[in-house]
Amino acid sequence: MTKQFPPAAQPADVCQAAWAALVPMLPLALAVAMLCAAPAAQAQAQKTQRASPAVAAPRTADYIVAVVNSEPITNLEVQARRERFEAELSRQGTPPSRAEILRQVLDRLILERAQLQLARTLKIQPDEAAVDQAVASVARQNQLSVEGLKARLVAEGIDYVNFRSNLRDELTLVRLREREVDARIRVSDAEIDQFLRERDATASDAPLLMNLAQILIAVPENATPQQVTQFQAKAQSAMARVRAGEAFAKVAAELSDAPDRAAGGELGLRPVERLPSLFVEVTAQLPAGSLVGPVRSGAGFHVLQVVEKRRGAPKGMATVQTRVRHILLRPSPEMSEEAAAQRLTAMRKRIETEAVDFAELARITSQDGSAKAGGDLGWTSPGMFVPEFEEVMNALAPGQISQPLVSRFGVHLIQVMARREVPLTEREQRELARNMVQDRKTAEALSQWQQDVRGRAYVEMREPPQ
Repeated sequence: MTKQFPPAAQPADVCQAAWAALVPMLPLALAVAMLCAAPAAQAQAQKTQRASPAVAAPRTADYIVAVVNSEPITNLEVQARRERFEAELSRQGTPPSRAEILRQVLDRLILERAQLQLARTLKIQPDEAAVDQAVASVARQNQLSVEGLKARLVAEGIDYVNFRSNLRDELTLVRLREREVDARIRVSDAEIDQFLRERDATASDAPLLMNLAQILIAVPENATPQQVTQFQAKAQSAMARVRAGEAFAKVAAELSDAPDRAAGGELGLRPVERLPSLFVEVTAQLPAGSLVGPVRSGAGFHVLQVVEKRRGAPKGMATVQTRVRHILLRPSPEMSEEAAAQRLTAMRKRIETEAVDFAELARITSQDGSAKAGGDLGWTSPGMFVPEFEEVMNALAPGQISQPLVSRFGVHLIQVMARREVPLTEREQRELARNMVQDRKTAEALSQWQQDVRGRAYVEMREPPQ
Protein backbone atom coordinates (compact mmCIF):
# COMPACT_ATOMS: atom_id res chain seq x y z
CA MET A 1 0.00 0.00 0.00
CA THR A 2 1.23 3.49 -0.82
CA LYS A 3 0.36 6.77 0.86
CA GLN A 4 1.36 10.32 -0.04
CA PHE A 5 2.51 12.60 2.79
CA PRO A 6 3.80 16.19 2.97
CA PRO A 7 7.58 16.56 2.74
CA ALA A 8 9.40 15.80 5.99
CA ALA A 9 12.48 17.39 7.45
CA GLN A 10 15.59 16.41 5.54
CA PRO A 11 18.19 14.03 7.03
CA ALA A 12 21.86 14.72 7.53
CA ASP A 13 24.48 14.10 4.82
CA VAL A 14 23.85 10.74 3.15
CA CYS A 15 26.64 10.73 0.56
CA GLN A 16 28.04 7.43 1.81
CA ALA A 17 24.61 5.77 1.84
CA ALA A 18 23.45 7.11 -1.52
CA TRP A 19 24.28 3.96 -3.43
CA ALA A 20 23.64 1.34 -0.73
CA ALA A 21 21.14 -0.57 -2.85
CA LEU A 22 23.04 -0.41 -6.13
CA VAL A 23 24.36 -3.96 -6.44
CA PRO A 24 21.33 -6.12 -5.43
CA MET A 25 19.49 -7.78 -8.34
CA LEU A 26 22.59 -7.65 -10.55
CA PRO A 27 25.03 -10.41 -11.56
CA LEU A 28 28.24 -10.40 -9.57
CA ALA A 29 30.21 -9.86 -12.78
CA LEU A 30 28.70 -6.37 -13.04
CA ALA A 31 29.29 -5.38 -9.43
CA VAL A 32 32.44 -3.35 -9.96
CA ALA A 33 31.09 -1.47 -12.97
CA MET A 34 27.83 -0.72 -11.22
CA LEU A 35 29.48 0.53 -8.03
CA CYS A 36 31.87 2.76 -9.92
CA ALA A 37 28.98 4.84 -11.26
CA ALA A 38 27.75 5.96 -7.84
CA PRO A 39 30.63 8.19 -6.69
CA ALA A 40 30.50 9.95 -10.07
CA ALA A 41 26.83 10.78 -9.51
CA GLN A 42 27.62 12.17 -6.07
CA ALA A 43 30.51 14.27 -7.38
CA GLN A 44 28.37 15.71 -10.15
CA ALA A 45 25.61 16.61 -7.69
CA GLN A 46 28.09 18.42 -5.43
CA LYS A 47 29.65 20.20 -8.42
CA THR A 48 26.23 21.43 -9.57
CA GLN A 49 25.42 22.81 -6.13
CA ARG A 50 28.75 24.67 -5.87
CA ALA A 51 28.49 26.13 -9.38
CA SER A 52 25.06 27.72 -8.93
CA PRO A 53 24.47 28.55 -5.26
CA ALA A 54 22.00 31.34 -6.01
CA VAL A 55 20.01 29.59 -8.71
CA ALA A 56 16.91 27.57 -7.80
CA ALA A 57 18.27 24.41 -9.41
CA PRO A 58 16.66 20.99 -8.88
CA ARG A 59 17.68 19.39 -5.60
CA THR A 60 20.00 16.47 -6.21
CA ALA A 61 20.98 15.22 -2.76
CA ASP A 62 20.22 14.85 0.92
CA TYR A 63 16.50 14.25 1.02
CA ILE A 64 14.12 11.34 1.32
CA VAL A 65 12.03 10.36 -1.69
CA ALA A 66 10.22 7.36 -0.20
CA VAL A 67 9.92 5.36 2.98
CA VAL A 68 9.40 1.60 2.88
CA ASN A 69 8.06 0.29 6.18
CA SER A 70 9.79 3.21 7.99
CA GLU A 71 13.12 2.74 6.09
CA PRO A 72 14.07 5.68 3.83
CA ILE A 73 15.20 5.71 0.22
CA THR A 74 17.22 8.83 -0.59
CA ASN A 75 17.47 10.89 -3.72
CA LEU A 76 21.15 10.01 -4.11
CA GLU A 77 20.32 6.30 -4.11
CA VAL A 78 17.89 6.90 -6.95
CA GLN A 79 20.38 9.04 -8.89
CA ALA A 80 23.17 6.47 -8.56
CA ARG A 81 20.95 3.73 -9.95
CA ARG A 82 19.51 6.04 -12.64
CA GLU A 83 22.95 6.78 -14.09
CA ARG A 84 23.60 3.11 -14.85
CA PHE A 85 20.04 2.53 -16.03
CA GLU A 86 20.27 5.37 -18.55
CA ALA A 87 23.56 4.03 -19.89
CA GLU A 88 21.98 0.63 -20.51
CA LEU A 89 18.91 2.11 -22.20
CA SER A 90 20.98 4.37 -24.45
CA ARG A 91 22.72 1.30 -25.88
CA GLN A 92 19.34 -0.22 -26.72
CA GLY A 93 17.93 2.79 -28.55
CA THR A 94 15.99 5.87 -27.58
CA PRO A 95 15.44 5.82 -23.80
CA PRO A 96 12.20 6.99 -22.20
CA SER A 97 12.00 10.37 -20.50
CA ARG A 98 14.05 11.18 -17.41
CA ALA A 99 10.86 11.28 -15.32
CA GLU A 100 9.90 7.79 -16.48
CA ILE A 101 13.38 6.42 -15.77
CA LEU A 102 13.27 7.87 -12.27
CA ARG A 103 9.88 6.26 -11.68
CA GLN A 104 11.15 2.86 -12.79
CA VAL A 105 14.33 3.14 -10.72
CA LEU A 106 12.38 4.14 -7.62
CA ASP A 107 9.95 1.23 -8.15
CA ARG A 108 12.87 -1.19 -8.31
CA LEU A 109 14.50 0.24 -5.18
CA ILE A 110 11.21 0.00 -3.29
CA LEU A 111 10.83 -3.65 -4.28
CA GLU A 112 14.42 -4.46 -3.31
CA ARG A 113 14.09 -2.68 0.02
CA ALA A 114 10.88 -4.57 0.82
CA GLN A 115 12.59 -7.88 0.01
CA LEU A 116 15.61 -7.08 2.18
CA GLN A 117 13.31 -6.21 5.07
CA LEU A 118 11.51 -9.52 4.65
CA ALA A 119 14.87 -11.29 4.68
CA ARG A 120 15.76 -9.64 8.00
CA THR A 121 12.41 -10.70 9.45
CA LEU A 122 13.14 -14.28 8.38
CA LYS A 123 16.72 -13.98 9.77
CA ILE A 124 18.29 -14.61 6.36
CA GLN A 125 21.80 -13.20 6.38
CA PRO A 126 24.91 -14.52 4.61
CA ASP A 127 27.91 -15.10 6.87
CA GLU A 128 31.26 -13.43 6.32
CA ALA A 129 32.67 -16.51 4.57
CA ALA A 130 29.93 -16.28 1.93
CA VAL A 131 30.67 -12.58 1.39
CA ASP A 132 34.38 -13.39 1.08
CA GLN A 133 33.52 -15.90 -1.65
CA ALA A 134 31.40 -13.29 -3.44
CA VAL A 135 34.27 -10.79 -3.34
CA ALA A 136 36.60 -13.43 -4.76
CA SER A 137 34.05 -14.18 -7.50
CA VAL A 138 33.87 -10.51 -8.51
CA ALA A 139 37.67 -10.39 -8.60
CA ARG A 140 37.88 -13.53 -10.78
CA GLN A 141 35.25 -12.30 -13.22
CA ASN A 142 37.19 -9.08 -13.63
CA GLN A 143 40.47 -11.00 -14.04
CA LEU A 144 41.84 -9.59 -10.78
CA SER A 145 43.10 -10.94 -7.50
CA VAL A 146 41.24 -9.90 -4.35
CA GLU A 147 44.02 -7.44 -3.54
CA GLY A 148 43.89 -6.17 -7.11
CA LEU A 149 40.14 -5.65 -6.78
CA LYS A 150 40.63 -3.68 -3.56
CA ALA A 151 43.21 -1.50 -5.30
CA ARG A 152 40.80 -0.87 -8.17
CA LEU A 153 38.05 0.11 -5.75
CA VAL A 154 40.37 2.56 -4.00
CA ALA A 155 41.37 4.04 -7.36
CA GLU A 156 37.70 4.54 -8.23
CA GLY A 157 36.97 6.16 -4.88
CA ILE A 158 34.74 3.29 -3.67
CA ASP A 159 34.72 2.34 -0.01
CA TYR A 160 35.47 -1.37 0.41
CA VAL A 161 33.16 -1.70 3.43
CA ASN A 162 30.24 -0.38 1.38
CA PHE A 163 31.22 -2.66 -1.48
CA ARG A 164 31.02 -5.71 0.81
CA SER A 165 27.71 -4.46 2.20
CA ASN A 166 26.23 -4.30 -1.30
CA LEU A 167 27.41 -7.82 -2.08
CA ARG A 168 25.91 -9.02 1.19
CA ASP A 169 22.56 -7.51 0.14
CA GLU A 170 22.77 -9.28 -3.22
CA LEU A 171 23.47 -12.62 -1.57
CA THR A 172 20.62 -11.99 0.86
CA LEU A 173 18.16 -11.48 -2.00
CA VAL A 174 19.35 -14.63 -3.72
CA ARG A 175 18.90 -16.71 -0.56
CA LEU A 176 15.53 -15.15 0.14
CA ARG A 177 14.25 -16.11 -3.30
CA GLU A 178 15.73 -19.57 -2.98
CA ARG A 179 13.76 -20.05 0.24
CA GLU A 180 10.52 -18.32 -0.69
CA VAL A 181 10.29 -19.29 -4.38
CA ASP A 182 12.81 -21.87 -5.59
CA ALA A 183 12.40 -24.20 -2.59
CA ARG A 184 8.65 -24.40 -3.19
CA ILE A 185 8.91 -25.42 -6.83
CA ARG A 186 8.46 -29.15 -7.34
CA VAL A 187 8.61 -30.97 -10.67
CA SER A 188 7.00 -34.39 -10.71
CA ASP A 189 7.83 -37.30 -12.97
CA ALA A 190 4.33 -36.93 -14.44
CA GLU A 191 5.12 -33.33 -15.47
CA ILE A 192 8.36 -34.48 -17.10
CA ASP A 193 6.51 -37.23 -18.98
CA GLN A 194 3.91 -34.71 -20.14
CA PHE A 195 6.61 -32.29 -21.24
CA LEU A 196 8.37 -34.96 -23.29
CA ARG A 197 5.08 -36.09 -24.88
CA GLU A 198 4.25 -32.51 -25.86
CA ARG A 199 7.72 -32.04 -27.24
CA ASP A 200 7.45 -35.11 -29.43
CA ALA A 201 3.93 -34.23 -30.56
CA THR A 202 4.47 -30.57 -31.40
CA ALA A 203 7.94 -30.53 -32.96
CA SER A 204 9.46 -32.38 -35.84
CA ASP A 205 13.15 -32.36 -35.02
CA ALA A 206 13.81 -28.83 -33.80
CA PRO A 207 12.57 -26.67 -30.92
CA LEU A 208 10.35 -23.66 -31.43
CA LEU A 209 12.09 -20.52 -30.21
CA MET A 210 10.19 -17.34 -29.45
CA ASN A 211 11.05 -13.88 -28.25
CA LEU A 212 8.04 -12.23 -26.65
CA ALA A 213 7.72 -8.70 -25.33
CA GLN A 214 5.23 -7.86 -22.63
CA ILE A 215 3.56 -4.90 -20.97
CA LEU A 216 2.41 -5.92 -17.50
CA ILE A 217 -0.20 -3.93 -15.64
CA ALA A 218 0.09 -5.42 -12.18
CA VAL A 219 -3.03 -6.14 -10.14
CA PRO A 220 -2.56 -6.32 -6.35
CA GLU A 221 -3.76 -9.51 -4.70
CA ASN A 222 -6.42 -7.71 -2.65
CA ALA A 223 -7.65 -5.41 -5.44
CA THR A 224 -11.37 -4.58 -5.47
CA PRO A 225 -13.49 -5.30 -8.58
CA GLN A 226 -13.48 -1.59 -9.35
CA GLN A 227 -9.68 -1.47 -9.18
CA VAL A 228 -9.40 -4.55 -11.39
CA THR A 229 -11.56 -2.79 -13.98
CA GLN A 230 -9.28 0.25 -13.82
CA PHE A 231 -6.15 -1.85 -14.31
CA GLN A 232 -7.78 -3.66 -17.23
CA ALA A 233 -8.63 -0.32 -18.83
CA LYS A 234 -5.00 0.76 -18.45
CA ALA A 235 -3.87 -2.43 -20.21
CA GLN A 236 -6.40 -1.85 -23.00
CA SER A 237 -5.09 1.69 -23.39
CA ALA A 238 -1.55 0.35 -23.74
CA MET A 239 -2.74 -2.10 -26.38
CA ALA A 240 -4.50 0.70 -28.27
CA ARG A 241 -1.38 2.87 -28.27
CA VAL A 242 0.72 0.07 -29.78
CA ARG A 243 -1.95 -0.71 -32.38
CA ALA A 244 -2.02 2.99 -33.28
CA GLY A 245 1.65 2.86 -34.18
CA GLU A 246 3.61 3.69 -31.03
CA ALA A 247 6.74 1.59 -30.45
CA PHE A 248 6.02 -1.33 -28.15
CA ALA A 249 9.28 -0.71 -26.27
CA LYS A 250 8.32 2.92 -25.60
CA VAL A 251 4.90 2.00 -24.21
CA ALA A 252 6.43 -0.81 -22.15
CA ALA A 253 9.03 1.53 -20.66
CA GLU A 254 6.32 4.01 -19.67
CA LEU A 255 3.56 1.72 -18.41
CA SER A 256 4.82 -1.78 -17.65
CA ASP A 257 5.26 -2.97 -14.08
CA ALA A 258 7.50 -5.89 -15.13
CA PRO A 259 11.27 -5.89 -14.44
CA ASP A 260 11.95 -6.52 -18.15
CA ARG A 261 10.58 -3.11 -19.15
CA ALA A 262 14.18 -1.81 -19.26
CA ALA A 263 14.69 -4.03 -22.33
CA GLY A 264 11.51 -2.80 -23.97
CA GLY A 265 9.58 -5.62 -22.34
CA GLU A 266 11.45 -8.31 -24.29
CA LEU A 267 11.91 -11.67 -22.58
CA GLY A 268 14.65 -12.78 -24.99
CA LEU A 269 14.76 -15.56 -27.56
CA ARG A 270 14.26 -18.87 -25.77
CA PRO A 271 12.59 -22.28 -26.23
CA VAL A 272 8.84 -22.05 -25.69
CA GLU A 273 9.20 -24.52 -22.82
CA ARG A 274 10.96 -21.79 -20.86
CA LEU A 275 8.21 -19.24 -21.36
CA PRO A 276 5.15 -18.98 -19.10
CA SER A 277 2.61 -21.50 -20.32
CA LEU A 278 -0.11 -18.82 -20.56
CA PHE A 279 2.05 -16.75 -22.91
CA VAL A 280 2.69 -19.77 -25.14
CA GLU A 281 -1.01 -20.70 -25.29
CA VAL A 282 -2.08 -17.30 -26.64
CA THR A 283 0.85 -16.74 -29.05
CA ALA A 284 1.74 -20.23 -30.34
CA GLN A 285 -0.29 -19.82 -33.54
CA LEU A 286 0.61 -16.19 -34.21
CA PRO A 287 3.28 -14.98 -36.63
CA ALA A 288 6.09 -12.60 -35.68
CA GLY A 289 4.87 -9.05 -35.20
CA SER A 290 1.48 -10.07 -33.82
CA LEU A 291 -0.12 -8.49 -30.76
CA VAL A 292 -2.42 -10.12 -28.24
CA GLY A 293 -4.03 -8.98 -25.03
CA PRO A 294 -4.85 -7.92 -22.51
CA VAL A 295 -4.40 -11.42 -21.06
CA ARG A 296 -5.11 -11.97 -17.36
CA SER A 297 -2.71 -13.91 -15.12
CA GLY A 298 -2.15 -14.10 -11.40
CA ALA A 299 0.20 -11.09 -11.66
CA GLY A 300 -2.14 -8.83 -13.63
CA PHE A 301 -2.96 -7.97 -17.25
CA HIS A 302 -0.42 -8.60 -20.03
CA VAL A 303 -0.16 -7.14 -23.52
CA LEU A 304 2.09 -9.41 -25.60
CA GLN A 305 3.97 -8.96 -28.85
CA VAL A 306 5.60 -11.79 -30.81
CA VAL A 307 8.99 -10.27 -31.59
CA GLU A 308 10.59 -13.33 -33.20
CA LYS A 309 9.67 -16.95 -33.83
CA ARG A 310 11.87 -19.62 -35.42
CA ARG A 311 13.10 -23.17 -35.14
CA GLY A 312 16.32 -23.90 -33.31
CA ALA A 313 18.72 -26.81 -33.37
CA PRO A 314 17.39 -30.38 -32.91
CA LYS A 315 15.51 -30.44 -29.65
CA GLY A 316 16.94 -32.23 -26.65
CA MET A 317 18.78 -34.79 -28.74
CA ALA A 318 22.44 -33.73 -28.56
CA THR A 319 24.89 -31.79 -26.46
CA VAL A 320 28.16 -30.11 -27.39
CA GLN A 321 31.25 -31.58 -25.74
CA THR A 322 34.63 -29.88 -25.61
CA ARG A 323 38.06 -31.46 -25.43
CA VAL A 324 40.25 -29.08 -23.47
CA ARG A 325 43.64 -28.98 -21.79
CA HIS A 326 45.13 -26.54 -19.35
CA ILE A 327 48.17 -25.54 -17.33
CA LEU A 328 47.42 -24.74 -13.69
CA LEU A 329 49.62 -22.75 -11.33
CA ARG A 330 48.53 -22.51 -7.68
CA PRO A 331 49.41 -19.26 -5.86
CA SER A 332 51.59 -19.68 -2.79
CA PRO A 333 53.70 -17.52 -0.46
CA GLU A 334 56.48 -17.90 -3.01
CA MET A 335 54.28 -17.04 -6.04
CA SER A 336 51.37 -14.58 -5.98
CA GLU A 337 48.42 -14.69 -8.37
CA GLU A 338 49.95 -11.81 -10.31
CA ALA A 339 53.26 -13.65 -10.64
CA ALA A 340 51.48 -16.83 -11.74
CA ALA A 341 49.52 -14.89 -14.36
CA GLN A 342 52.71 -13.26 -15.67
CA ARG A 343 54.42 -16.64 -15.91
CA LEU A 344 51.48 -18.11 -17.86
CA THR A 345 51.42 -15.07 -20.17
CA ALA A 346 55.05 -15.75 -21.01
CA MET A 347 54.22 -19.43 -21.69
CA ARG A 348 51.37 -18.40 -23.99
CA LYS A 349 53.72 -16.17 -25.95
CA ARG A 350 56.26 -19.00 -26.32
CA ILE A 351 53.58 -21.41 -27.56
CA GLU A 352 52.31 -18.92 -30.16
CA THR A 353 55.60 -17.45 -31.35
CA GLU A 354 58.18 -20.17 -30.75
CA ALA A 355 56.03 -23.23 -31.51
CA VAL A 356 56.66 -24.63 -28.03
CA ASP A 357 54.38 -27.64 -27.38
CA PHE A 358 51.50 -26.87 -24.97
CA ALA A 359 51.42 -30.45 -23.71
CA GLU A 360 55.14 -30.43 -22.95
CA LEU A 361 54.86 -27.22 -20.94
CA ALA A 362 51.90 -28.69 -19.07
CA ARG A 363 53.85 -31.82 -18.16
CA ILE A 364 56.73 -29.72 -16.83
CA THR A 365 54.95 -26.86 -15.07
CA SER A 366 51.28 -27.65 -14.39
CA GLN A 367 50.32 -28.28 -10.76
CA ASP A 368 47.15 -30.18 -11.66
CA GLY A 369 46.66 -33.94 -11.73
CA SER A 370 46.27 -33.71 -15.53
CA ALA A 371 49.91 -32.69 -15.94
CA LYS A 372 51.04 -36.24 -16.81
CA ALA A 373 48.59 -36.24 -19.72
CA GLY A 374 49.88 -32.91 -21.00
CA GLY A 375 47.07 -31.06 -19.26
CA ASP A 376 44.42 -32.97 -21.25
CA LEU A 377 41.07 -33.00 -19.39
CA GLY A 378 39.43 -35.20 -22.01
CA TRP A 379 35.96 -34.75 -23.51
CA THR A 380 33.80 -32.68 -21.17
CA SER A 381 30.08 -31.88 -21.10
CA PRO A 382 28.49 -28.57 -20.01
CA GLY A 383 28.50 -28.06 -16.25
CA MET A 384 31.60 -30.10 -15.46
CA PHE A 385 33.80 -27.10 -14.64
CA VAL A 386 33.40 -24.05 -12.41
CA PRO A 387 31.52 -21.25 -14.24
CA GLU A 388 34.49 -18.95 -14.74
CA PHE A 389 36.53 -21.74 -16.37
CA GLU A 390 33.63 -22.89 -18.54
CA GLU A 391 32.80 -19.36 -19.69
CA VAL A 392 36.32 -18.76 -20.98
CA MET A 393 36.52 -22.26 -22.50
CA ASN A 394 33.24 -21.82 -24.39
CA ALA A 395 34.47 -18.55 -25.91
CA LEU A 396 37.54 -20.23 -27.47
CA ALA A 397 37.61 -21.74 -30.94
CA PRO A 398 39.47 -25.04 -31.39
CA GLY A 399 43.19 -24.34 -31.27
CA GLN A 400 42.86 -21.03 -29.43
CA ILE A 401 44.62 -20.36 -26.12
CA SER A 402 43.12 -18.14 -23.44
CA GLN A 403 44.68 -15.36 -21.47
CA PRO A 404 45.51 -16.42 -17.88
CA LEU A 405 42.29 -17.11 -15.96
CA VAL A 406 41.95 -16.87 -12.18
CA SER A 407 39.60 -19.42 -10.58
CA ARG A 408 39.12 -20.75 -7.07
CA PHE A 409 41.71 -23.42 -7.87
CA GLY A 410 44.47 -21.13 -9.10
CA VAL A 411 45.53 -19.53 -12.39
CA HIS A 412 44.88 -21.42 -15.66
CA LEU A 413 46.05 -21.27 -19.24
CA ILE A 414 43.38 -23.01 -21.35
CA GLN A 415 43.46 -24.43 -24.85
CA VAL A 416 40.44 -25.92 -26.63
CA MET A 417 41.52 -28.90 -28.71
CA ALA A 418 38.24 -29.90 -30.40
CA ARG A 419 34.43 -29.89 -30.14
CA ARG A 420 31.76 -32.42 -31.05
CA GLU A 421 28.04 -33.09 -30.72
CA VAL A 422 26.97 -36.29 -28.98
CA PRO A 423 23.45 -37.67 -28.40
CA LEU A 424 21.90 -37.18 -25.00
CA THR A 425 21.08 -40.28 -23.04
CA GLU A 426 17.48 -40.83 -21.93
CA ARG A 427 18.47 -39.84 -18.41
CA GLU A 428 20.08 -36.62 -19.66
CA GLN A 429 16.98 -35.81 -21.71
CA ARG A 430 14.76 -36.19 -18.64
CA GLU A 431 17.10 -34.01 -16.59
CA LEU A 432 17.00 -31.36 -19.30
CA ALA A 433 13.21 -31.57 -19.34
CA ARG A 434 13.10 -31.24 -15.56
CA ASN A 435 15.23 -28.08 -15.73
CA MET A 436 13.03 -26.53 -18.42
CA VAL A 437 9.81 -27.23 -16.52
CA GLN A 438 11.37 -25.90 -13.32
CA ASP A 439 12.57 -22.73 -15.08
CA ARG A 440 9.06 -22.08 -16.39
CA LYS A 441 7.37 -22.67 -13.05
CA THR A 442 9.98 -20.61 -11.20
CA ALA A 443 9.55 -17.63 -13.55
CA GLU A 444 5.80 -17.64 -13.00
CA ALA A 445 6.12 -18.03 -9.22
CA LEU A 446 8.83 -15.35 -8.91
CA SER A 447 6.72 -12.75 -10.70
CA GLN A 448 3.74 -13.42 -8.46
CA TRP A 449 5.87 -13.49 -5.29
CA GLN A 450 7.49 -10.15 -6.08
CA GLN A 451 4.08 -8.57 -6.60
CA ASP A 452 2.93 -9.99 -3.25
CA VAL A 453 5.99 -8.66 -1.38
CA ARG A 454 5.51 -5.21 -2.90
CA GLY A 455 1.80 -5.26 -2.11
CA ARG A 456 2.38 -6.09 1.57
CA ALA A 457 4.88 -3.27 2.07
CA TYR A 458 3.73 0.07 3.47
CA VAL A 459 5.22 2.70 1.16
CA GLU A 460 5.14 6.41 1.92
CA MET A 461 6.02 8.55 -1.10
CA ARG A 462 7.61 11.87 -0.17
CA GLU A 463 9.36 14.31 -2.50
CA PRO A 464 9.88 13.03 -6.05
CA PRO A 465 13.47 12.26 -7.12
CA GLN A 466 15.21 14.90 -9.25
